[in-house]
Amino acid sequence: MLDALIIGGGAAGLSCALVLGSAKNKSFASEKRIGIITHQKTSHLQNALFNNVLGLEPGTTGASILESGKEQLSNLYPHIEQIENEKAVSISKTLTGFAIATNKNLYESKLVVIAVGYTNLMTIKGLEAYTEQHPRAAHEKQRVWLKNTDHFIEEGLYVAGTLAGWRSQFAIASGSGAHVATDILTLWNNGKHTKVHDKIG
Repeated sequence: MLDALIIGGGAAGLSCALVLGSAKNKSFASEKRIGIITHQKTSHLQNALFNNVLGLEPGTTGASILESGKEQLSNLYPHIEQIENEKAVSISKTLTGFAIATNKNLYESKLVVIAVGYTNLMTIKGLEAYTEQHPRAAHEKQRVWLKNTDHFIEEGLYVAGTLAGWRSQFAIASGSGAHVATDILTLWNNGKHTKVHDKIG
């Protein structure tokens, strides 16, 4: 049983995992089991080129960020379980949280963050009731979102990134993932608003 499982290894999913991982020394998070299904084949970062993102060297490619993001997570926060070469195919509620089936395995988690792309090829069974036309994308592009309020779908279930209804912009997707992570940390910290900052000195 995981305490939190992130589905998706793009900008939102990796950002969420990094922020959750950075709280490892907090008493309320130190014993939490966290996983991320790092499926990236459908990520829009695969063919992205960044010249307008604060902190990134102009010319940075999205493909390089996908790889370096997984390395950063592994090097800094190895307690986050990276689940490679698997794709989520269904999610269902259980008495203790959610059951998540991939093409290879079955996982259980108390909390789930859906952070996959927003194309109409998003086919995780069990999410049909929340899936609607994306409110910030051209109709002809057939983008979708999971209906939510401030990233919250229902108890224990969150969505991050473009699938949360945000525009397809790297900084927005990354911030959305970080936002969800701080909401989860706040939940684990008994409702006390929580964020994690590293400081020099």
